[in-house]
Amino acid sequence: MKASYTKPFLLAFLVVLADQLIKIWVRQNMYMGQEIHFLGDRGMLLYTENNGMAFGWELGGIAGKLALTIFRIFAVGGIGYALIYLIRHKHHRGLILCVALIFAGALGNIIDSTFYGIIYGYAPIFQGRVVDMFYFPIIQGHFPSWFPIWPGEEFKFFRPIFNLADSAISVGVIIILLYQNRYFKTQEVEASSPHSEIVEE
Repeated sequence: MKASYTKPFLLAFLVVLADQLIKIWVRQNMYMGQEIHFLGDRGMLLYTENNGMAFGWELGGIAGKLALTIFRIFAVGGIGYALIYLIRHKHHRGLILCVALIFAGALGNIIDSTFYGIIYGYAPIFQGRVVDMFYFPIIQGHFPSWFPIWPGEEFKFFRPIFNLADSAISVGVIIILLYQNRYFKTQEVEASSPHSEIVEE
């Protein structure tokens, strides 16, 4: 493997490894719904499993779950191809590492949904549930009675329960959005330069 491929794929490997080790530990040492508080009531491990996408979003039924898993597999393949393309064409290192994070996060959850049902004996292949555990209800309270929507109802922020793979995807996407001018500027300048050459492989 060339040196330019080493860092992004090493990063992806480490994220997937850490994600799976955390999930295995949670599954073996916690029961469903158990809480382990490390920031009081504002941060905890809360063992849950979901049939869907990041942060618990899902498609209904067995067919929806199967479609989602197959879509994930194709998406991971596409992201992996994009990562190789970016490395090969020497795009910005920051962009490459962000795509590596997204690739790792998607792959980490694919492992759950594809194989966990078979490994743990509760579902056929492609029907596994994704293990989630990080929960940070930083702000909790009730909407005031005069609030036009949900008067008096309880609210929490941040409500979703997620895992390391979800975090990797979110961080990668957010950094790309924040630094998109820097990441894509170099390529635009090179493409518009009269001295630039188009190399066809």
